[in-house]
Amino acid sequence: MRSNPVRERLLAGETVFGVMAFEFFTPGLPQIMSAAGAEYVIIDTEHSGSGIETVKQQMAYARGVDIVPMVRVPASNYHLIATVLDAGAMGIMVPLVETPEEARRIADACRYRPEGRRGLAFGVAHDDYNTVDVADSLRQANERTLVIALIESETGIANADDILAVPGIDVGWLGHYDLTDSLGIPGRFDDPRFTDAVERLVGACRKHSKAAGFMDADLDLVRSMMAKGFRAIGYGTDIALIQAAYRDGLARLRT
Repeated sequence: MRSNPVRERLLAGETVFGVMAFEFFTPGLPQIMSAAGAEYVIIDTEHSGSGIETVKQQMAYARGVDIVPMVRVPASNYHLIATVLDAGAMGIMVPLVETPEEARRIADACRYRPEGRRGLAFGVAHDDYNTVDVADSLRQANERTLVIALIESETGIANADDILAVPGIDVGWLGHYDLTDSLGIPGRFDDPRFTDAVERLVGACRKHSKAAGFMDADLDLVRSMMAKGFRAIGYGTDIALIQAAYRDGLARLRT
């Protein structure tokens, strides 16, 4: 079974960089992102409308490519998580995690016994259709699956310490737009309430030796968050990056 160098590097205290895809699910996407230097790609199924067929295709396209494929599921339900893991996802991002109880359910859904309760299936996409040793396959899958909890509400921040204390949760990812909306300050990233929430999340991640995650296409904002301690870095989405590059090029041509 292929390993997950992104999880290994995050657990070792290193910084990783990747991208989230919403729209351009072509066969070349994983290779293009890898060639550009991305270490992981997250396929979004929360806001993009993409389904399991798109996910399974992208996981297949990532085989043999030096990039870690992951999926943001639309909710924390077991069937949503288990399906994309069986399709070959090496990591899961779950939105709007607000309580340690929900975090435990997510962690349990992502790992096999004794660490969790994920259902068994062998010789399918997640083990590249190989014949495997059962015990070894379970161990390797548990070791490679990266579990990301999106903390993006006032309640989630209030419970961040308890959420990040849950074994099996690897990353506390800041959903900054949703968080500011929850706080009643949409898009105001300079507001003290947002700053305090960021410090609380990063502090909880450090306390429990978990990585803090953040994504944006604004380089200055991303740099500022890295300075605060974020190590799982998403530089933009496919939509934002293409639009920004094309907009910049047109502006230069027109002037």
